[in-house]
Amino acid sequence: MYFIQPSRSISHLDTVLSILPDLEVIQLADLDQYDHSVIVIADVKDFLKHLWDFPTVVLAFEDEGSTLAEAWQSGALAGWIWDKIPTNPIEQLHSIDAQYKRNQDSRDLPSAALLQKKLLPDDIDIPNYSFESFFKPSAYLSGDWYDYWKISDKEVMFYLADVSGHGVASSLLTSWMAAFHGSSKRPRELIKKLNGMLIQEDIEKHITMITGILNFETHELRWSSAGHYPPAILFNGHEEPMILNTSSFALGLTEDIEIEEFECVLAKNARFVVCSDGALEAFDGCLSDQLNLLIDQLKNQSFKAPDHTVDDIAILTIWRQK
Repeated sequence: MYFIQPSRSISHLDTVLSILPDLEVIQLADLDQYDHSVIVIADVKDFLKHLWDFPTVVLAFEDEGSTLAEAWQSGALAGWIWDKIPTNPIEQLHSIDAQYKRNQDSRDLPSAALLQKKLLPDDIDIPNYSFESFFKPSAYLSGDWYDYWKISDKEVMFYLADVSGHGVASSLLTSWMAAFHGSSKRPRELIKKLNGMLIQEDIEKHITMITGILNFETHELRWSSAGHYPPAILFNGHEEPMILNTSSFALGLTEDIEIEEFECVLAKNARFVVCSDGALEAFDGCLSDQLNLLIDQLKNQSFKAPDHTVDDIAILTIWRQK
């Protein structure tokens, strides 16, 4: 932290500097040479005259209450009185600094959310197919993620994943998963590689996911699940919806993960749908009731998320149209 040498005469200056011995004293003329993210302590008159962009604790005299108020309105973090420096000022400065950084993180969240959404896959041009998605974070950043990309001239690989917990750490893992593009040609291989990395790095997070490959010439879809709920749902023409249940561990729990691959063929107008568990929270009741209500709305293409959710929601639909 820095202490800016006042431009006016301050009778208590030496006393204040002795109370704050570890602060680097800098000159007004040299401000541009210093890190603008570091807190500075400065005279209130200098702050109001120059209105620099450093986070600032201002010092004023006891009869300068209106000047202090003006400084707070101009963005000062706190205000102290020159001859009444608070007890344990260094501790207070560290507390102010921590709160300032937390506030900065919060201000950055909307921008981080925009960047995260830009990492979602672009529309993909597949003959006779469409990939449709729904994505709604419960806060700014999401621990739910989906992705898809071509692995050959007739195949597309895809996944929908749900990282445990919420917040920045969970959302960072979703970005980390994007690095696995092209590293696997089968769903089971992708799951095992992701699981190995989670175990190796000991991240204390687990991930559930459904991943698969669509051959859009033969309409064959091969897929695997790693502890994901709700299960994938197949809407195949006029047939009753099929709940594609599986049994397996989530990623990041054990090295000895056993993953099966399943196959189905998509008929004309068939839809293969995978959802994160946040989609269930749009409905009341037990898990089976919630799943049945979700299936009903997905069947009628009428799913609508609540205005406010406590969990992220992601839905990915692979739709054969011809």
